[in-house]
Amino acid sequence: TGGYAKVRHVHSDGMQGDLKFLDVLRKMGCEIREEADGIAVSGPEPGHLHGINVDMNDFSDQALTLAAIAPYAGEPVEIRNIAHIRGQESDRIHAIVSNLTLAGIACEEYPDGVRIEPGQPGNCRISTFEDHRVAMAFSVMGLGAEGIVIENPGCCRKTFENYFDILDHLTGKR
Repeated sequence: TGGYAKVRHVHSDGMQGDLKFLDVLRKMGCEIREEADGIAVSGPEPGHLHGINVDMNDFSDQALTLAAIAPYAGEPVEIRNIAHIRGQESDRIHAIVSNLTLAGIACEEYPDGVRIEPGQPGNCRISTFEDHRVAMAFSVMGLGAEGIVIENPGCCRKTFENYFDILDHLTGKR
């Protein structure tokens, strides 16, 4: 969306493995800034996000998020070495491919990953597969498209009960 977000009280010297996702965003064209109160990310102007081919084995929790923003890249996005996410709360590779296909995005499922082609997501109902990460990731895809509906957003209750309230507040949809 070309937007800006800051995660407060998180810094690049932290122990969280998911911080590797910041390098992915940087390679895709986002600006990452370490600030005194947290990490700030600014996206490039719409249409200027780059595709990437990335091994996400050791930070696979972010594979869904990358898949949800991948349609907005100017080139394909390939996520590799994540076969183990098939056995998490849902088969997350299947969830990626199913939901992107529903949104009209061309993608190819591999045993250990996925390739996602650029495109504009269309109206669809996102199936969460009762998986909080699916619901949260595909809500991010909905920021750049009209008509994306998350079915059963309540599946986020176990980890982030008010996620959608906060997202609405942050995006000004309240």
